[in-house]
Amino acid sequence: MIERFSSGAPWEPVVGYSRAVRAGDLVFVAGCTGIGADGTPVSEDPAQQLRQALRNVAAALALADARLEEVVRTRMYVRDASQWRALGAVHAEVFGEIRPVTSMLAVAGFVDPALHVEVEADAFAPRA
Repeated sequence: MIERFSSGAPWEPVVGYSRAVRAGDLVFVAGCTGIGADGTPVSEDPAQQLRQALRNVAAALALADARLEEVVRTRMYVRDASQWRALGAVHAEVFGEIRPVTSMLAVAGFVDPALHVEVEADAFAPRA
């Protein structure tokens, strides 16, 4: 069974994607950015944006009855690879004991030029 979940973001139906998809015990979370509840980036600082993006990942996982502790893979897309230490430290704050596999990839930019990071996550989250 495949279940699709929306965060209510206005661009999900425009682009045609789900914030999270559960396929059996697997949960896939679409790219989350450092956008806050007001629809704007929480900060110009890439590390602060990553903290918010990871909060958005956690919220998306919750929609599909999954938790950060069940994440097995993350992918971080960053605009400035020279920020890797600060961004890696934020990732470690959240996932230090969980230790999913991860990639950090430098990209040319994002749809909104104010964004510095985007994170995808995959989880193995068996239902009880």
